[in-house]
Amino acid sequence: IRHFFLESNFATDKKASQVNIMRTRGKRVTAEAVILRDKLIQHMRVEPESLAYHAGIANVGSILSGANNNGLHSANAITAMFIATGQDVANVAESSAGLIYTELTPEKDLYISITIPSLIVATYGGGTGLATQRECLDILGCNGRGKVNKLAEIIAGVVLAGELSLASAISSSDWVSSHEEYGRNR
Repeated sequence: IRHFFLESNFATDKKASQVNIMRTRGKRVTAEAVILRDKLIQHMRVEPESLAYHAGIANVGSILSGANNNGLHSANAITAMFIATGQDVANVAESSAGLIYTELTPEKDLYISITIPSLIVATYGGGTGLATQRECLDILGCNGRGKVNKLAEIIAGVVLAGELSLASAISSSDWVSSHEEYGRNR
């Protein structure tokens, strides 16, 4: 071999890509939940029908924008979890491609899931050995070899909770009023 370039940049390490969605680097993980209608209305102030409708609109927006995912802000939760557990934060670029799916159940509750097709995580080595990050992994029961699948599942659950929270805030208009009262629009 006279000329060699490792993977010719096709691995797309630390870059979002369709290849990672289809072929998976790291862990492919899905988190799912059924949120009871009355609990969603009581705690999130939004009806399941509204969330399901807005998810459809968001899907079209993702397609039109050329995005490789339809999540709202999975990078926020993944970044927080990566920093807390000693992951390589640069891998958020490829790890944050979340594929959201929602539907109404026959009981009119909300089924919601997220699939993260390329979650790059580890439970030993590198930054996971730093004292604070190791402590966080200990608290989660994810420190050491053989615990990476559990960590991936926990991260997916955190991402799903964040997606549900923001989707609910947008659908109920709480997001706009919160920004007007507390934040960016002041």
